[in-house]
Amino acid sequence: MNPRRTQEPETVFETAAFDRSATPPRVRKGSAHPLRAPGYARPVPQPVNVWEYEQLAEEKLDENAHAYFAGGAGDEVTMRDNLAAFERRKLRPRVLVDVQSVTTATTVLGTEIGLPILIAPLAMQRMAHPDGELATARAAAAARTIMCLSTAATTRPEEVSAAVPGAARWFQVYVFGDRSKTEELIAEAVENDFSALVLTVDAPYLGRRERDIRIDFKIPEHLTVVGDIFSAKFDAGFSWRDLEWLAGYGLPVIVKGILTAEDAELAFAHGAAAIVVSNHGGRQLDGVQASLDALEEVVAAVDGRAEVLLDGGVRRGTDVLKALALGARAVLIGRAMLWGLAVDGEQGVTRVLELLRKEVELGLALLGCASPADVTRAHVT
Repeated sequence: MNPRRTQEPETVFETAAFDRSATPPRVRKGSAHPLRAPGYARPVPQPVNVWEYEQLAEEKLDENAHAYFAGGAGDEVTMRDNLAAFERRKLRPRVLVDVQSVTTATTVLGTEIGLPILIAPLAMQRMAHPDGELATARAAAAARTIMCLSTAATTRPEEVSAAVPGAARWFQVYVFGDRSKTEELIAEAVENDFSALVLTVDAPYLGRRERDIRIDFKIPEHLTVVGDIFSAKFDAGFSWRDLEWLAGYGLPVIVKGILTAEDAELAFAHGAAAIVVSNHGGRQLDGVQASLDALEEVVAAVDGRAEVLLDGGVRRGTDVLKALALGARAVLIGRAMLWGLAVDGEQGVTRVLELLRKEVELGLALLGCASPADVTRAHVT
């Protein structure tokens, strides 16, 4: 327990309005939202939802790591809005539907997965737990879903492949000014059976993350980052015409970081197999739309020609259902997974995925849907 906590009353959040867009009177380590309900300020022996994992993770992580994982760009308006956007949508359940048999299984790019939730690319996971990306990969495989390994991972693609042979996995691509560094990593991913390349397009430069600036964030000396995004410069001249170079590796290219219809059209026109609607977790340009708010525009522009995924703000199974109703094939989770990893390594990630799967399963049944494929625009307002 952080010794500073001993001076705080147990009812730190009792006067806060418990919605994800509000700023509580007092927050922990700069959290962007209050914890979710009365009683959350008490010790949590066994987390029953993602919010409680976040609470415990905050206690486990040092200030350096917590600032990096929890923070966003600028005033963190977009980061908070990613959460609030889900509260603005309301589900429209249908009743007296046969839901004796409900499945959470679906497919993404032809790959069967056990639930409509994938693991987003998240950098430097060994800063949260010694097992880092290996723990996450094993948990994702056990849940029968896809893990996307970050360029800025603390575990090489070859190591991840050896830990979970045969599991579905994607590799996220940052394009460095020294293209040979990017090519080396992609080649390693291809050689080790990664099945898709996820090109992050919203980061020609890193966003200004003020929590990191305040604490003078540093990569811990004992960690080695595979693709060091802090010392290597990105290729800020990378453009749509270069997408064909990436497609030349023979794997489906998924474009991550789209928020507008115009860019969705361009992504499809240049060969994207799928699009991830994302604002980088509110860590790049502050003040842009919440990912969920941009989803329908992108889905309409793509018009069924490519699969659309959503990244940003998912903390509940009901969030997943709202994204599906607005046209997403599935969602990606980053911070939600990270909190589980920080608390209990592989078991923590496994538990977070299972909690979300159960919430999705129950939500489907109560919504009147037997599977993710049955969720439509009519189920949300």
